[in-house]
Amino acid sequence: MTPAARIAAVIELVQAIEADPRPAERCVADYLRGRRYIGAKDRRAVADAVFAWLRARARTDWWLARAAPADGARDGASGGASGGAQARAAVLALLALVEGRAAAEIAALFDGSRYGPAPLSDGEGALVARLAGRSLDDPAQPDWVRLECPEWLLAAFGAAFGSGRDRELAALIAAAPLDLRVNALKGDREQARAALADEGIEAAPTPLSPWGLRVAGRRAVTAGAAYRAGLIEPQDEGSQLVALLCDARPGLAVADLCAGGGGKTLALAAAMGNDGRLVALDRDEARLARARPRLRRAGADLAELHGPPDAAWLAAEAGRFDRVLIDAPCSGTGTWRRQPDARWRLTETDLARYRAAQAALLGDGAGLLRPGGRLVYATCSLLPAENREQIAAFLAAHPDFAVVPAAEAWQAALGAPPACLPSPFEGDFLTVTPARHGCDGFFAAVLARRSGRA
Repeated sequence: MTPAARIAAVIELVQAIEADPRPAERCVADYLRGRRYIGAKDRRAVADAVFAWLRARARTDWWLARAAPADGARDGASGGASGGAQARAAVLALLALVEGRAAAEIAALFDGSRYGPAPLSDGEGALVARLAGRSLDDPAQPDWVRLECPEWLLAAFGAAFGSGRDRELAALIAAAPLDLRVNALKGDREQARAALADEGIEAAPTPLSPWGLRVAGRRAVTAGAAYRAGLIEPQDEGSQLVALLCDARPGLAVADLCAGGGGKTLALAAAMGNDGRLVALDRDEARLARARPRLRRAGADLAELHGPPDAAWLAAEAGRFDRVLIDAPCSGTGTWRRQPDARWRLTETDLARYRAAQAALLGDGAGLLRPGGRLVYATCSLLPAENREQIAAFLAAHPDFAVVPAAEAWQAALGAPPACLPSPFEGDFLTVTPARHGCDGFFAAVLARRSGRA
């Protein structure tokens, strides 16, 4: 692709994302899947540009609202411009403010060639002249714009992090690294590093998870022999820590109540050494079905896949599990680095719906535990309403449960945490964040059932 053709593809994708309620990642994947003729480097360049725009969306929109020419080349506030014109303006802002290109260079990319975008209109040329040379960040921007955070969520982040709010939100704007989990059923971390090195991929141990490797740069690890052999699996380090806190040992009965595509189920199977009972459940049966080939590749023979846990199943299995993991559906605020558009799709109604689902799942999970068993509740959220407040409400309603301090659970499963990073514990709970620990944001609470009462 020529540079102009790449820009045309970015414009098409921006317009598609604006019109589609699905996550941007799916829109990008569908677009590229339908254009097999686009080479690997061009695919990466187009996707990188789209995600760079998504990471700077509030700030570029802020500038466009101030720099748009009077002829309406872009009127995002009123919706007066067509979708195509809005997408072109968004890409012009990306080129000028995020990539720092000069006005003449931008104009040259809009060359009207066969696969390139149409030449700039007079209004678009004026817009570029107003934006070129400016910094993406500006002291006049409100906090929610500067931090790329919905205004209604600023107070919740302030409650969670206090004076550290801005640092945490700034870290959520950056791109996430590629973390891998080494499958203990197939080998150890050094064997995995050597296998990746044979593929020309450099990987370093993650600082917190003993199963983790962090890959330098963006590499297509799923095309390599180590992945095909089941030795590695992409999984953020924070997600690995949640599975480790379960302390799922050989011979135990373990339920993964929100298994999704099976990421943590795979980690639990490895921790159990394929010995015991492991049941993976999820309300989205299509998503759960995608775990089957992953389990086969990993050699995880003990896992049973089960659809939605209805009342009959919950009653039949009551009190039969030693461990229950609830990786609850949530706002996903801790994963905004990977899904930068998710912050703008989240609504207060969504948050209320997630909280109701979390409370219901905690109740279901409690009934499955035997006396002395442990329930691990986790979210990839950084909001107190989905984390500490949920646990407080659960404990008030279930006096037969008590908190096991996360540091104590960590010590039993992993030994002493490394001193090279800020502590991953806040009070009795695990809390890791991109700013402090370099992984996605996760919360986890370990709860023990101390009597036989349901």
